[in-house]
Amino acid sequence: MDEICYLHLKPGQTPPELGVGPFKAVVVIDQAVTSEWRHLVSAWLVRSGCLYMMAWGPDCSLWDDSVDHANLAEFDYGDIPDDKFVMTTWHDSEPLSEAFWFAAHTAHHPDVKLKRTLIVDIAQGDRRRQLLAEYDQAAHAKI
Repeated sequence: MDEICYLHLKPGQTPPELGVGPFKAVVVIDQAVTSEWRHLVSAWLVRSGCLYMMAWGPDCSLWDDSVDHANLAEFDYGDIPDDKFVMTTWHDSEPLSEAFWFAAHTAHHPDVKLKRTLIVDIAQGDRRRQLLAEYDQAAHAKI
């Protein structure tokens, strides 16, 4: 099984340096954020090595667009190398368990093997134990 990591970000908080290499991210949005902060976090995800971003929660389609734009901006709106192209999806009409199942079983980059999944929890309080347990349950669920 892939390595699963958790990062709690309060809205407006500066994201930390990751240095983990290529990964997929599930952005769990529990709070509304400013468009400026969403763009800052999106650019941070791209610079940090995120190659597959799945957004779930309020305004998740805005996160999908924001990461797409950050990926384009990273390459001055020119050609993006296949191994740097960030896949994005949003999951606004499904339970979080289905988004987690998708992340565990379906989200694969066509050119880079992604062995790490980062849950980015955008909320006021830390929900590490809860979200890691939900991810684990979804990852082991049969459809």
